[in-house]
Amino acid sequence: MADRLNDLGIDNALTRTSDVTLSSDDRPKKTQSFYGTGNDVIVVSNHINAGGGDGAEIIYALRNSDNLSRKIANEFIKSGQNVRKYYQRRLPSNSSKDYYYMLRNTPNNESIIVEYGFADSNGDDVSQIKNNWQGLAEAVVRALADYIGVPYKAPAGMESNYYIVKKGDTLYSIARNYGVTVEELKRANNLSSNTLTVGMSLMIPEVTDNLEDEEIYIVKAGDTLYKIAGKYNMTVNELKALNNLTSNTLSIGQKLRVVKENTQNSYTYTVMAGDSLYSIAKKFGVTVDDLKAINGKASNLLSIGEILIIPMQNMGTNRVHVVEPGDTLYNIARVYGTTVEEIKRLNNLSSNNLTIGMRLYV
Repeated sequence: MADRLNDLGIDNALTRTSDVTLSSDDRPKKTQSFYGTGNDVIVVSNHINAGGGDGAEIIYALRNSDNLSRKIANEFIKSGQNVRKYYQRRLPSNSSKDYYYMLRNTPNNESIIVEYGFADSNGDDVSQIKNNWQGLAEAVVRALADYIGVPYKAPAGMESNYYIVKKGDTLYSIARNYGVTVEELKRANNLSSNTLTVGMSLMIPEVTDNLEDEEIYIVKAGDTLYKIAGKYNMTVNELKALNNLTSNTLSIGQKLRVVKENTQNSYTYTVMAGDSLYSIAKKFGVTVDDLKAINGKASNLLSIGEILIIPMQNMGTNRVHVVEPGDTLYNIARVYGTTVEEIKRLNNLSSNNLTIGMRLYV
């Protein structure tokens, strides 16, 4: 935690840097020897709990509000640790004083005790402490940075980004900008509603569950859903569904999930009797000039049996279907709302025979 606070430019000091014992009198005295007794000093006393429970606890001083403790609790939840409670405890013999001496004997400071979990837990605390100690410590660092208004930057190698909610933000707008769904965002942050508060820190989950044929596209100036969908041989509705979009509005820098561009960026067509460059270009939604350019033709003359390259990126509304086991022209036509004869015509097929892996335009 000290190293990470240093990374963020937050001045801090440690009462101990080795395995030594400080008495209950010495510990608060040494704590206040660094920065004094001002109310602008935060004291974090780190502990491992015992007693058979499970989960984290945060105790804050009677003189302070629960703001910092609540932030730490929220960050623990994001890190995967359950939180039993954050609370205050009074000294039985004098209810005006804190029960714990680290809170009681560090007057004026904003002092908290953080119990990261139970060493004798029957739940998952032992595993959390052993395997996720860095994540739990980072949760407190995030909360401290947020609380004192220092910009947070995740350490190198962290798999998730964090976003601080600003005025006007919604879960939908944040999810859209990071290329995730609202449900993924809510799940990562253990949110039960869509309500956000300004200053809230949200974990942005990495898009690690993409299918192998997906990638991320960054929206550029001049982009439209129609243009992007056409580039990736998708429909606008498919693009919207994949990204949980409810409108056609895009913003520059927005991340969109798209289907990877096929590495085979062209399709071959065998010229038949009656074909012309114009009729072929019209059939595949390309221009005559594009057709001539990609095939190196100086004239519009064609010969029967000639093989032409059709650029896939200009296929317009036509889509590619890769034949799978059990496919027939009839069931493919039904899926795409077309006819067997139209598929055969578009693909220059003379029979209904298909082979697995064959690429059909529909």
